Amino acid sequence: MKKLLLSILCLFSFHVFIAAQEDMDTTALEMSDSLLVQLFKLQQDSIEKAFVYQTGKVELGDGLAAIEVPTGYKFLDAQQSNYVLTELWGNPPSESLGMLLPEDISPISDNFSYAIDVSYSDEGYIEDKDAKSLDYDDLLEEMQKDAKEINDQRREMGYPAVDLVRWAAPPYYDEANKKLHWAKELAFEGEPANTLNYNIRILGRGGYLNLNAIGEMDILPKVQADIGDILTSVNFNSGNRYSDFNPSMDKVAAYGIGGLIAGKVLAKAGFFALLLKFWKIIAVAIVGFFAFIKRMFTGGGQ
Repeated sequence: MKKLLLSILCLFSFHVFIAAQEDMDTTALEMSDSLLVQLFKLQQDSIEKAFVYQTGKVELGDGLAAIEVPTGYKFLDAQQSNYVLTELWGNPPSESLGMLLPEDISPISDNFSYAIDVSYSDEGYIEDKDAKSLDYDDLLEEMQKDAKEINDQRREMGYPAVDLVRWAAPPYYDEANKKLHWAKELAFEGEPANTLNYNIRILGRGGYLNLNAIGEMDILPKVQADIGDILTSVNFNSGNRYSDFNPSMDKVAAYGIGGLIAGKVLAKAGFFALLLKFWKIIAVAIVGFFAFIKRMFTGGGQ
């Protein structure tokens, strides 16, 4: 969102300039408000029209995996997804393989609800021997403690604290297909509503595909209704599958299923969840800015 914010700031400056040139007349302020809204809408429309979505079968990475885009969804490729994540949403640079979105929204549409970012971790083959013996209640307590420890670091970096409230959906491991999914309910400091982070991991020969769906808690029924189709849609290509593992030459990860769930992904997911909401926040802030400028120039704020 860096470039978009820069454009908005320029428009704000233009708004103030117009008001000053018109001797702070209320009618002129209303006209400049309208102009600013129109210019902002043009900027938004320009970005919207630049997106190129895909459906059907799409390759992920350099022959790594493939996705058969589920019914009701569309797909943004890696280049566009990384632009969305870093330039529009303001996240740190990432290596997204692409992004799934419901077919009726875009990354910056007014009705934006959630997106599913797809990435890959090459940390090694995940042994799943511990999957059947895991106590997910104990695991949750461990993750909640980890979250509190991470909060000190988050505050030092200027981010609000985030607490892991509960399992929004407890972990489920499909041993036959080597696919794991679970959902966390997160509470961000200062936010009135909690955030949903739905995690999907698809295990492969040298690592795992990571699908993260992040939005407000009310998207949970929608994601749960679609989770079967989403899980089925993404698979490693031959040579990269879990069954292709060669113990004599392939790396084994230092953790199993429990470590994969309880890993330090909370901090990363937390940053993403916070910044993903920023598009809505800035759009609402523009309306507030109009009111502030009027008060400042007309004396209403004195």
